[in-house]
Amino acid sequence: MATAMKRDQFNTQSLGVPLNTMVKEARILMVGAGGIGCELLKNLVLAGFGEIHIVDLDTIDLSNLNRQFLFRHEHIKKSKALVAKDAAHKFNPNVKLEAYMANIKDSQFNVDWFKGFTMIFNALDNLDARRHVNKMCIAAGIPLIESGTTGFNGQVQVIKKGVSACYDCTPKETPKSFPVCTIRSTPSQPIHCIVWGKSYLLSEIFGASEDDSPEMDHSEDSENAEEIEKLRQEAQALKKIREAMGTESFAQLLFDKVYKDDVIRLRSMEEMWKTRRPPESLDENAEEIEKLRQEAQALKKIREAMGTESFAQLLFDKVYKDDVIRLRSMEEMWKTRRPPESLEYATVIFVTAGANLRSIVFGIETKSRFDIKQMAGNIIPAIATTNAIVAGLCVLQSFKVLRGEFSSTKETFLTPFAQERLLASDKSRPPNPDCPVCSVAQTRVLVDMSRATLGDLVEDFLKMELGYGEEIVVNHGNNLLYDVDETENLGKKLSELGIKGDSFLTIVDEDEEHENGPRVNLILNVQESASPEEKPIKSLDIAPATNGEVPGSPIPRRKKEVKEGPQSNGHSTNGPSAPVNGGSATKRTATEAFENGDETPSAKKAKTLSNGADNEVIEIIDNDGSILIEDD
Repeated sequence: MATAMKRDQFNTQSLGVPLNTMVKEARILMVGAGGIGCELLKNLVLAGFGEIHIVDLDTIDLSNLNRQFLFRHEHIKKSKALVAKDAAHKFNPNVKLEAYMANIKDSQFNVDWFKGFTMIFNALDNLDARRHVNKMCIAAGIPLIESGTTGFNGQVQVIKKGVSACYDCTPKETPKSFPVCTIRSTPSQPIHCIVWGKSYLLSEIFGASEDDSPEMDHSEDSENAEEIEKLRQEAQALKKIREAMGTESFAQLLFDKVYKDDVIRLRSMEEMWKTRRPPESLDENAEEIEKLRQEAQALKKIREAMGTESFAQLLFDKVYKDDVIRLRSMEEMWKTRRPPESLEYATVIFVTAGANLRSIVFGIETKSRFDIKQMAGNIIPAIATTNAIVAGLCVLQSFKVLRGEFSSTKETFLTPFAQERLLASDKSRPPNPDCPVCSVAQTRVLVDMSRATLGDLVEDFLKMELGYGEEIVVNHGNNLLYDVDETENLGKKLSELGIKGDSFLTIVDEDEEHENGPRVNLILNVQESASPEEKPIKSLDIAPATNGEVPGSPIPRRKKEVKEGPQSNGHSTNGPSAPVNGGSATKRTATEAFENGDETPSAKKAKTLSNGADNEVIEIIDNDGSILIEDD
């Protein structure tokens, strides 16, 4: 009788016993269970990684199913993390899986929690969350494998504090983005109306509902919950209109709902229009109503014929004959341009009509069908094959990380249209000495929140124990807590200033007169004391200062700035000019980069700046006008 084969026999043969053992003993965190995440989780469980934790706050949408293969139609509206866990467990029941339907920025996922993992994988789709995980991994000293995709392009990067460049070593410009409320309620540009026509109106009538559209990502829009609920009610109303498709009343119902009733509802929100032009509802427009009706009916008829012998003929007649003949009859349009002779999709006509009607409602310039086709044609969708390739590269790099072979890790770019080759790789870049995230010093401080004041932090801890001088700045996120001119907070408790367990404080040394230059920025990770301590604030990692320096674990000093002549920002990109899902490079300060990635002119950030972030809908890359759809 043949001996039963062990489940991981082939893994052992491929990896070798030592590495396979490390794989089975590894404790992995994967952040994001979307396009890359589904592929990556499948790879990790098949490779036999012993324990995997999955964090994702999103739910499954219909639009996810074409590329996020762990999900099925019956999973729509369910948690991505929880469903991914159940689906992946069937691939390998020996792997321990834990799932969290939560935001990775939640307080439960603190630095100590991050320290409990062997390695962390980023499978995220937005800049803010990427920066947060990068920051936490740097603080915890845990290796991070960062990945991202944009259409056919992809990137994988291994990040290890002090060894290789981190995500913020090449600062990324915050992408130009449009929040959901702008697209739906207060458009001011033609692109707003075009995205609305394609992502909202077209999707509601012919495809997935508005919550399923990839451009409309509500995952980080919790502050607009009331607005989102109203939008969902609108979606329900539109579904009733969709049921009337094919009848004579369809176009009239759609027109009345979208361009009259909705506009009246928006106008009733008087506060919204105090500083901007209110929308104006459209009276009955027989020509536009008929255009909507004809295009909707033609699309419906072609779709119903799919799979039959008449489908191809219907599609050909509609797209290649009827549309072109009708367009060529508009003689005024072709006085200064070449008339069409072939393909124009019915969907483009529908989106053009819908977007331009909306532009009229809001007093925005209308665009020709050719302009709209060009703008909509620049949309870059998520590609399943790209996700699969990038996920595979992540696992290959993880084997080097487990062995501790960071010098042999690669930063790899997937560029299918490059002349040389599909994959372009280079050795991992060294850390940027000016990086505001990984070049800083870090320590944990144990704080008795019941009695610790800002004065205890500044006078007793920073100056007396760590040897700082007078020229220091203390920031909490975007909020300036203390500097030599801002002392009114010294008597307040840290808890009164919004500081709590696992908060990060940034200490900036501005003593330019010191012979060795000022210290690098110091990041304090606040740990709340469970029992009263002798001192209200105590360092967990750095010994007290002697003669103005810190023995054992010194806070290094940075070189004095040379003010003669023009200076470069010192950042070496050594990669694409527009990093995947990151944008182009621009210099940022330590505080804003470490805390939340907002543009900040100096370390002394104004206290009044908002800490919130708009929900990103689309990104415009300035060099070519591409519209990027973030894969959720």
